[in-house]
Amino acid sequence: MNPILMIPARMASTRLPGKALADIAGEPMVVKVWRRAMEADVAPVVVATDTDEIAEAVRAVGGQAVMTKVGHPSGSDRIFEGLTRLDPDGLYDAVINVQGDLPTLTPHTIRATMELLRDRTVDIGTPVAEITHEEEKTASSVVKMVGSPLGEGRFRCLYFTRATAPWGEGPLFHHIGLYAWRRAALARFISLPPSPLEQREKLEQLRALEDGMRIDAIEVAEVPLGVDTADDLSRAREMLKGERA
Repeated sequence: MNPILMIPARMASTRLPGKALADIAGEPMVVKVWRRAMEADVAPVVVATDTDEIAEAVRAVGGQAVMTKVGHPSGSDRIFEGLTRLDPDGLYDAVINVQGDLPTLTPHTIRATMELLRDRTVDIGTPVAEITHEEEKTASSVVKMVGSPLGEGRFRCLYFTRATAPWGEGPLFHHIGLYAWRRAALARFISLPPSPLEQREKLEQLRALEDGMRIDAIEVAEVPLGVDTADDLSRAREMLKGERA
């Protein structure tokens, strides 16, 4: 494989506008995520953004950014445009999509997810973590992965849902919004219209499953904090306050 890692970032967040540049331990949040991605050391790292200020913040620390249009419906659409602009000849055959609002993400999770694509039958790889807090098992904000175990903490994903699933005794798994795509799978995904289950659950990965793509998951120990609200931002600042810019 010849992968690239891309971080979609924009200013127009619905619940927390401007969060990409929110200060965390002396640096913009998008820079914190960029550093995590660089530490994973699996591929070149590029931020795909529609905002000059975000690009400038990344370039100021030695990072690379590519400009994309405003108004993409998802990060997947944004990284596909960024990848096409950056690499029109298709030299990169895999792309890791790391959300720009995961400042506590560990490099290990990125590396583990990328390893799933070593199986040529897998179109998309993604991480999951066992749910340990009872209240999260019924929380609609926690996306659950339903999958068939393949051994060594790996699963073939059958469904993703905001409901409590699967039924019965056994662990439940929290899906973490990070994806390793084969480039061809991403191009195929972007060409598809939103699917019925995707629209119902508000989970874009269901579009890929409904179209017959194979998604595998790897179990990791962490659930990184996703910064969506002011309270989340305060938590991230507290968790990372010891880090120096």
